[in-house]
Amino acid sequence: MNYLAHLLLSGPDPDWRLGGLLGDFVKGPLSGERPAAIEAGIRLHRRIDALSDTHPAYRAALLQLDPEWRRYAGIALDIWFDHLLCRQWSHWHPQPLDLYCAQCWRDFRARSRYIPPRAQTFMDRAEQFRLLESYGDVQVIERTLMRVGQRLRRPVPLEDTLPQLLAARDAMEPQFEALFKDLNREAERFRQDYSGPHSA
Repeated sequence: MNYLAHLLLSGPDPDWRLGGLLGDFVKGPLSGERPAAIEAGIRLHRRIDALSDTHPAYRAALLQLDPEWRRYAGIALDIWFDHLLCRQWSHWHPQPLDLYCAQCWRDFRARSRYIPPRAQTFMDRAEQFRLLESYGDVQVIERTLMRVGQRLRRPVPLEDTLPQLLAARDAMEPQFEALFKDLNREAERFRQDYSGPHSA
């Protein structure tokens, strides 16, 4: 899953949402240097990634890409699934996407002391250019794939996966729906189980 999906799966609490976004930027053991709810969001992010990688619908979607992309297919697919989430947004959340993102950035600014510099740079850029709201635009996805491919240890033209992703979009939409439905259920269970001993 990519940024938008992780935000949504983190639920309505701003601390959990921040943790959901920070999961791509905070590595290693969590030592309590951030509030418990933010670290819970990071743990949920990691749980979602582990579940996604083994989910039958995710595995089936990966097979839509040529074997030559096997090493990088998961990266491209995570970005593409944010595109599909944008297209289906009203099905998953009642708030318009632009208002949802604006609320997230406002909430995160109030928690900036817990945000690492690299994550803050991304958030500033995402807010300025309305990046997450634009994931429904195929051209934005193409540029995102290009940037991500260039940042890999060995740069690859990840944007070259786009024609295959577009060709498979109709097939992938029900696969994404099945995956996201299960992830939503698991994320809600995770949040409920976690809130008990930490709610005092």
